[in-house]
Amino acid sequence: MATSYPFNRFRYKVEIDGIGEAGFSEVTGFDASIDVIEYRTGDEKAGTPGKSPGLRRYSNVTLRWGTTDSTAVYKWMEAWIEKAAERNDVTVSLLDDEGAEIASWIITAAWPVKYIVPELNSLSSEIAIETLELAHEGLKRSK
Repeated sequence: MATSYPFNRFRYKVEIDGIGEAGFSEVTGFDASIDVIEYRTGDEKAGTPGKSPGLRRYSNVTLRWGTTDSTAVYKWMEAWIEKAAERNDVTVSLLDDEGAEIASWIITAAWPVKYIVPELNSLSSEIAIETLELAHEGLKRSK
């Protein structure tokens, strides 16, 4: 019987349709939930309400990366600042030690809603990190 081990979370890639592959140091916040609607009729004797599924909700996804001379991701945000632009699918793929894809999540119809410039400090030796927050309309696991 083969033993299955959990995968490490530090080797992954992010692809944004229309922009390409980008090197992000952190991807956080992607989750999905379904609201619960409770109901009860006035003549019902049961002390517990019935339950039905409600709206599906998806948290915003946050991408962080070390600042480089590439402005492709920022230009996507800039297009949204000027006027509503194209929504893009974002694929986050977990990789094994050889770089093969072992799990993938597709964030559908994503668009940038917040961009944060790196904090600058002349006494720091840390990397300058940019942050982009994405709203989206769905999350699917494809692998």
